[in-house]
Amino acid sequence: MNATTTRGALLAALACVLVGGSFTANSVLGDYPYAGGQFLRYGLACLLLVPLAGRGATARLRALTARQWIRLALLAAVGMVGFNLAVIAAERSAEPAVPGVLVGCAPVVVAVMVPMLDGRRPQRVVLYGASLVALGALTVQGWGRTDATGIAFSVCALAGEVGFAVLAVPVVRPLGPRLLSATVCGLAAAESALVSLAVDGTAGLRRLDGTEAAALLWQAVIVTVIGFVCWYMAMQRIGAERATLFSGLIPVAAACTAPLVGTGSYGAAQAVGSALVGAGVAVGSGALSRRRPVPDATVREEAEVPTAAGRGSEASGG
Repeated sequence: MNATTTRGALLAALACVLVGGSFTANSVLGDYPYAGGQFLRYGLACLLLVPLAGRGATARLRALTARQWIRLALLAAVGMVGFNLAVIAAERSAEPAVPGVLVGCAPVVVAVMVPMLDGRRPQRVVLYGASLVALGALTVQGWGRTDATGIAFSVCALAGEVGFAVLAVPVVRPLGPRLLSATVCGLAAAESALVSLAVDGTAGLRRLDGTEAAALLWQAVIVTVIGFVCWYMAMQRIGAERATLFSGLIPVAAACTAPLVGTGSYGAAQAVGSALVGAGVAVGSGALSRRRPVPDATVREEAEVPTAAGRGSEASGG
């Protein structure tokens, strides 16, 4: 892998490890109103990201078409607010491993969908790697008790995870990672506020205790601000197909951090699953191949920008 690809892989890995570690933080927010908590998380993240958006942010937002704004709103609704709602709903009638396993299949779906939307065939090596990643996620988490409702909401969670990557592909380049993250966080905060008012009314927000405040700060600052920017920077460098391979690190990171707070253990199954995820990432990313991997739509669009313009976009967008 060249320097750009290596940097993209490291950014994707960091983003997914941060998200996986956030599952531990989620465990202490179980009693806080969901939509109100998401409003606080994404609202704070947006406020922190706006100063980092770079010069010309307002002009870039004004240049967006109505179709692009609709895509951004769907990205926030499906990939952020909807994804979290689906996971919570699934866990009401299924053990947490069930939505985790379904979400672990996201690399396979993205490896098929992105090339199809781009008018090309899926890359065989990426599909092989994505399948290993999905198998590794299943091995790490196992399969728990569930019913038809749990399966249905778990499939919705999978759709949300896929949407978070696929819907972002055409808007990463015009906005850049930092402005894109700030924009979708602002939209997600507004959408969460509407859900909170509709579902919980005035009870949607209440005073946070110390533990809840620390968990929410972790979610907003570390997972959302740092994690989202790293994720979209990775998509710029290695494309959505290969970046999504690293989502297999989410259950691995969750399994590694769970023993720290006494909510799980790390045993032989988790070790084998972690090895499978690592092998899948190595195969799918092209790290084991001497041939240069074929870039997907996101990477090709970046490559088409002239060198000087590319440096300007990188400086302003991330």
